[in-house]
Amino acid sequence: MPGTTAIMEGSVTLSTVLDAYDPASFWDEGFAARGEPRPHYRPVLQALAGRDLAGRNEALREAMAERGVVFGGATGVQPFKVDPVPRLITPADWEPLERGLAQRVEALNRFIADVYGERTIFSEGVVPTRLLDGADHLEPRLVGRVAPSRGAWATVAGLDLVRDGDGAWAVLEDNLRTPSGLAYLLAAREGVSAALPGEPRDVHAPARELLGEALLAAAPEGRRDPFVVLLTDGPENSAYWEHRTLAALLELPLVTLADLERRGTDLVARAGGEPPRRVDVVYRRTDEDRLTDEHGALTAVGEALLEPWLQGRIGLANAFGTGVADDKLAHAYAEEMIRFYLGQEPELPSVPTYDLGEQHALDEALDRFDELVVKPRAGYGGEGVVLCAHEPAEVVRRARDAVVAEPGGFIAQQTIALSRHPAVVGDRLEPRHVDLRPFAYSGDRVRVLPGGLTRVALDAGAMVVNSSQNGGGKDTWVMR
Repeated sequence: MPGTTAIMEGSVTLSTVLDAYDPASFWDEGFAARGEPRPHYRPVLQALAGRDLAGRNEALREAMAERGVVFGGATGVQPFKVDPVPRLITPADWEPLERGLAQRVEALNRFIADVYGERTIFSEGVVPTRLLDGADHLEPRLVGRVAPSRGAWATVAGLDLVRDGDGAWAVLEDNLRTPSGLAYLLAAREGVSAALPGEPRDVHAPARELLGEALLAAAPEGRRDPFVVLLTDGPENSAYWEHRTLAALLELPLVTLADLERRGTDLVARAGGEPPRRVDVVYRRTDEDRLTDEHGALTAVGEALLEPWLQGRIGLANAFGTGVADDKLAHAYAEEMIRFYLGQEPELPSVPTYDLGEQHALDEALDRFDELVVKPRAGYGGEGVVLCAHEPAEVVRRARDAVVAEPGGFIAQQTIALSRHPAVVGDRLEPRHVDLRPFAYSGDRVRVLPGGLTRVALDAGAMVVNSSQNGGGKDTWVMR
């Protein structure tokens, strides 16, 4: 490629490896626009230049398979794909991200508390009350009744970040119910980092420390050596591999509802053949994350956990009702939440989001509908999302009709030209679109794990990074 520095290793040059690599008009994480490797990527790219890339890719897939790294999707259990080229983030780039993530999660936790408390952000007109009217994950039984005695409503937060064509970061979505991905982040680090030069910050010890401390912080006041359990549905849960991995990492019992028993207002667990023991904290990772069903009756999880939680006998991570803050419409007001609750300017912006329940926003969105991304308010995992610029005309027309018929059921976002990153394709490197899911843990304060899980779309030109749509993961290094 013209302008590419020729870095030698043996008889192979970097320019040879990258003969088809074209950053085009997108922000490329590994290369500047003129085709030169970014300085912090040079050692890694140099190490890859002399490698059998296809062989390295296959070896990594075999290592993931041997460890049983899988996820569950619409088509059943599938192996998790890890690309051999890590994403590198400099300290100068990471530090403002870390501050912005902590700031945002603190404000979102305060918003959840306000929703189930005095609702001052609504009474003062900062957020419209119709957000509550259509909030799919609002739990009416909790309004005015409960707040965590310690810890936070959303103990674990996994936000989705993107980088635009200028290299600027923004939050695409907030995930505050049962965000997944931490175990895959750890698996990617184990599979990639040992084979390449560089000094990324450790993630295993901080992951154990930050999640562990946040779970302990959720325990009721006065409990010494709190007993924490991870609640799963069992092997039928799509994230069961992650549940087992995190339970092992934190040395927590992995339990199902069948292992739990109510004794008055206490919750008792029978785990691993051990005698029954009073539970202090439940780390909820079940597919059912609601307190009540569509008829207002308690779900099985709600039946088991609600009364002990209301009575202050257990802590929950995450608490019931946190989904009100990752409603897609709430995202449109996250920056205003930061200003309202913290009295600060947001350090990390949101992707521009249209509240289609506002007539002026609806009119503007309809005028430029073909340029936008349309999302159902209650959707997740990419379900129902329409990238209008990349869809057939008929798909866009149906999306537009749905928005006109029920504007309050959708939001629209500015289309972001997701940054691209070198990925192994066959025996060479090619650019692929990526996003980033970092993790923040709320206990006595919000702390952010260095880096996160970079998700990559492995098909050429694809903008959807979900694993279920031929996406994969990348190890993400925050450099020392």
